[in-house]
This record gives sequence, C-alpha cells and structure tokens, in this order.
Amino acid sequence: MAERNRPSAPKADPIEWGGVRAERLTYDSGATIFSQGQPATTVIYIQTGSVRLSVVSHAGKEAVIAVLNAGEFFGEGCLAGQSVRTATAKAMSECSVLRIRRQEITRKLHAEERFADSFVSHILKRNIRMEEDLIDQLFNSTEKRLARTLLLLAQYGKSEGPRRALPKVSQEVLAEMVGTTRTRVNFFMNKFRKLGFIEYDANAVKVNHSLVGVVLAD
Repeated sequence: MAERNRPSAPKADPIEWGGVRAERLTYDSGATIFSQGQPATTVIYIQTGSVRLSVVSHAGKEAVIAVLNAGEFFGEGCLAGQSVRTATAKAMSECSVLRIRRQEITRKLHAEERFADSFVSHILKRNIRMEEDLIDQLFNSTEKRLARTLLLLAQYGKSEGPRRALPKVSQEVLAEMVGTTRTRVNFFMNKFRKLGFIEYDANAVKVNHSLVGVVLAD
C-alpha cells in the first residue's frame, strides 16, 4: 500500500541545451531532486524556481547549507571525482531543472572556453557566498543572520522594485538556515514586520530592501 502512495518520479524530457544533451524535469514544491548518499553522475541547472541544499549529520541533525535560484548550477562535485551526493536537494517551489550527465558537461567545458569561464565564475561566486554564510553564522547576531538570509532569498541587488516575494519557506526552514530556533525566528519576523521591513501573510513573505539596514547596523 505504501508503494501505491509514493509519488512517481517526474518525467524526464530529453532536450538539447546550448549544444549539450540534457533532460528537463519539473518538480513540485517540497519534492526531492536528489538525496545525500545517492550516486553523483549529473550536474543540475535551475531554469525556474528555487532549490535548497541540506546535509544530515551522523547524529541525524539537518542543516541547510545553501538556497539556489534560477540560473544556478549545483551537483558539480561529480566533475571532481565525487562519487556520491554529499547533500540533499529539494525544491522550495515548483521548479524546472535541466539534468546534464557528467560526460556532457565535461565535453562542453573542454570545447567552449567561454562556457568554461562562465561556469567556473559561477562556482567561485557561490563558494564565496557560502564562505560569507559561514562567517555570518560565526560572528553575527541572530537578528542580523535572519535579515541577511531574507535578503539573499529575495535576491537583493538582483531584482527590481522595493519589494520582492520570497519562495515559500517555513519558519522551521529559516531557523535551520539561520542556526537558531523557530521561536527566535518568529520573534524577529514579527519585529521586522512592525518596522516595515517585511510584509507577510499565510501565502507569501515580501522583503523591503530597507531591511539591509539591519545587516549594516553596528
């Protein structure tokens, strides 16, 4: 009976993408794209939506290590000899991704210098951001860490207009990303709303760019 209720895997549609053979898949919000410990044989490119990467320790504690948006790659560890996935990737909203086999990406990197430069630049920028996340965790207060996380989710500096709706994300997930409790997240979310930095209801959270003032404050 449990097998009947298990959601079926999304259909993979073969396509050609910039001279690369790939498969397009669409995932519902909350769906698992790949799991920690599974074989690592493909690189994933996000066309639409957002994805979160998380890891689980031997003790069973989960930590969110990154939130990625449209236009970003992940799973590239397989290009450096990684045999299994070191993290779990889940869709934070309905999203469309391209799944590209390791051999195809390797061929593309060797054949096209412009693509290789762009790909390496993307990986470096993401690694810098993850280092900044670690520094943020070590040295900043919970309030500043939450404000920075909300701004990153809202793609501060990339989107137009004073406000941007976040992908649907629970306070439990925000707590994992910030490294605190849901109670503390709820306290500061209410504070940010009263100060006009964010707006939220049951359906969405909108971040005002003025929230950056919390991050920059001494």
